[in-house]
Amino acid sequence: MKDKLENNIFSKLDQIEKRLDKMERRIECMDQDTEKAFKTIQAQMVRVKNGEKLPDDYLLNRRGYNDLSPEKAKKLFLEKDRDFILLDVSEKSFGNQDGFSEAIKIPLEELGIRHKELPNKTSTIMVISEDGTRSILACELLNKHGFYNLNNISGGYKYWPKQSVEQRKLRIA
Repeated sequence: MKDKLENNIFSKLDQIEKRLDKMERRIECMDQDTEKAFKTIQAQMVRVKNGEKLPDDYLLNRRGYNDLSPEKAKKLFLEKDRDFILLDVSEKSFGNQDGFSEAIKIPLEELGIRHKELPNKTSTIMVISEDGTRSILACELLNKHGFYNLNNISGGYKYWPKQSVEQRKLRIA
């Protein structure tokens, strides 16, 4: 009888331990979700503070970055007094893009380590890649590292208006 009682107690303790483990995992997931939501809200607040309008999908999808059309990116790129960082996350083999000498070039594969090379986490960062796919992943990665003012250039170099590079050179000069 005593052995049966001990076995029953140990069985109950095992069940309690398994439940506690499950609860700890759930709490850990909730912490991660809360952290992501907090960073997204922070990014949104920085944009509102800077007078930017937030697209509905940015708010509804809780993304930590904004998608810029090539036209919108070109407009920002050509503003002489606009202060931003242009980050190129294309593959190394993609080569140097004419006119983008001011771009900080960090391939996506190295961004997890080299993101510390970016000046600060609140600067406006425009992220570009070959076709816009790698830049989306870069924006998501940078957001996880605490960067808040991120802009993906949709379509990347593939849809970038070529004349805008020359126009910016003329406006800066």
